Amino acid sequence: MMQIAVFVPEHGVIEAITPPFRSFNTANEFLVAFGKEPKFNVEYVGLNKYVSANNGEYTVKTDRLLKDVKHTDLLIIPPTFGDTQRGIDANADAIPLFTKLYKSGSSLASLCIGAFLLAETGLLNGKKCSTHWANIDEFKAKYPEVEVEDGAIITEYDTIYSSGGASSLWNLILYLIEKYSDRETAVLISKYFALDIGRESQASFAIFRGQRNHDDDEIQKVQDHIEKNYEEKLTIESLAALINSGRRTFERRFKKATNNTPIEYIQRVRIEAAKKFFEASRKNVGEVMFDVGYTDTKAFREVFKKITGLTPIEYRNKFAKTTHEV
Repeated sequence: MMQIAVFVPEHGVIEAITPPFRSFNTANEFLVAFGKEPKFNVEYVGLNKYVSANNGEYTVKTDRLLKDVKHTDLLIIPPTFGDTQRGIDANADAIPLFTKLYKSGSSLASLCIGAFLLAETGLLNGKKCSTHWANIDEFKAKYPEVEVEDGAIITEYDTIYSSGGASSLWNLILYLIEKYSDRETAVLISKYFALDIGRESQASFAIFRGQRNHDDDEIQKVQDHIEKNYEEKLTIESLAALINSGRRTFERRFKKATNNTPIEYIQRVRIEAAKKFFEASRKNVGEVMFDVGYTDTKAFREVFKKITGLTPIEYRNKFAKTTHEV
């Protein structure tokens, strides 16, 4: 059974603390109702046995102290209430414990401005993350080594997840439920909590939607082309030709609009597609590699591990919904 710990931060936001706890437990109820085994063991953890939220309006009783958690498969970090520095100071003792858990193999997920607590670990340095749009400038100034995905709903790098502001946290929760159980359960959760998500995979919310937060229509056209034809051989020249642009001008415009070079963007799209193949099919690594446009096993493995933090085989063994082939 997957172990999920929801950290209850000092000065936390109750509207972000309870949704993951309730959602994963409700997912268990649906799984049992359909004759399946429950998949999640969910608990509240904190620095203290009782933690106040929303400036003392609520009090949450934790199941365990964070310092007593030696391992959990997923640690969720909700936002703090009000001033971000006050929240960081109040939860300073949790920061090294987050790092310790991650290094022991736990995945981490921040909700909204919980990204500030996550960034304090240094684990996001050189990576990308999401946070509330209203706090992006503050976040950039405080953590210049972290690249914020402006407008992104969800980001996922090296088994570290983050969500944007407000209701985006639900998108991340549904994404994780789908990833660790199945799409049907995620759809049931979205209906149960009256979320306008629909039956599409939550993967559509990850990474790339945020990179559409620009007004360069021609670059959007190129993005559409990449995402529809990622399995084909794509060159910078052919992409630039789509908008009648020279290579250097095209590369500059693309980077400005998406915060990625065209090559990085192609890699992200292909690896996202590969992840979904591994999660939902019995295809082996070679088959998936060719399906997403790679012909070099070494290159595919290196790019996949750089983006996900796992090798293709490790990812497949961890997240595949079907019996693994030997």
